[in-house]
Amino acid sequence: MPRILVTNDDGIFSEGIKLLAEALAELGDVFVVAPDREQSAMGHALTLGRPLRMQKMGERRFSVDGTPTDCVNLGVHSVLLDSPPDFVASGINYGLNLGDDVTYSGTVSATFEGTLLGIPSVAFSQEVAEGFSFRPAAAFARELFRILIAEREKLPKDLLLNVNIPAGPIRGLSFTRLGRRVYKQSVIEKVDPRGRKYYWIHGVPQWETVAGTDFEAVVSGRISVTPLHLDLTYYPGLESFGDLRDRLTGIDLGIDAQRP
Repeated sequence: MPRILVTNDDGIFSEGIKLLAEALAELGDVFVVAPDREQSAMGHALTLGRPLRMQKMGERRFSVDGTPTDCVNLGVHSVLLDSPPDFVASGINYGLNLGDDVTYSGTVSATFEGTLLGIPSVAFSQEVAEGFSFRPAAAFARELFRILIAEREKLPKDLLLNVNIPAGPIRGLSFTRLGRRVYKQSVIEKVDPRGRKYYWIHGVPQWETVAGTDFEAVVSGRISVTPLHLDLTYYPGLESFGDLRDRLTGIDLGIDAQRP
């Protein structure tokens, strides 16, 4: 039986992770290692400045007072040290993770860590709307993993899929690229009862509706499956930035380090 490490960023008590773990338990041995509280928008944060504490919550179920990335590391290097997981599954997130938001998402960043550790990983996120349910997302996760498990000998170790499920009736599925989101960002400044300033970072997203993107698929009622990769190199720039390269390589690298 394949071993599947399940985590999320909404916390171990979220409905999404409960249903995801139940769905995948039909296919393999599921181990849940998840934050003890919500860790949304933590990105790929790793806790290094303090010790982490892990508590056993039940059979194959553990909570961690850290980030989703911490949870994957403890799951792989502690809970499953004797036999590493075959897959990492993250979610089901309460809310979509589309486009540029994958860089902030704790849900997606957990799968980044899984991929860095050489484990094929999938993130699942659910659109939130009136009357929505996590159950269609859990059912799709089960069928996707059924295919992945059958093909696991052929899968690349750096397989990383970001899956977003619409809230309404599902009208199909699309393999997509990341969309483009622009926030009308603002910082709201207020004063607490003791006269000290505090700030809220607030933003309203505006999406570009472009064919072939994850955003376009979801607004059209289709499940979006986006293959991601952690190599952020802008390869065309290695050639198109040639003038900058030439100027940089012309710098005297024997510059006096004491000079400003």
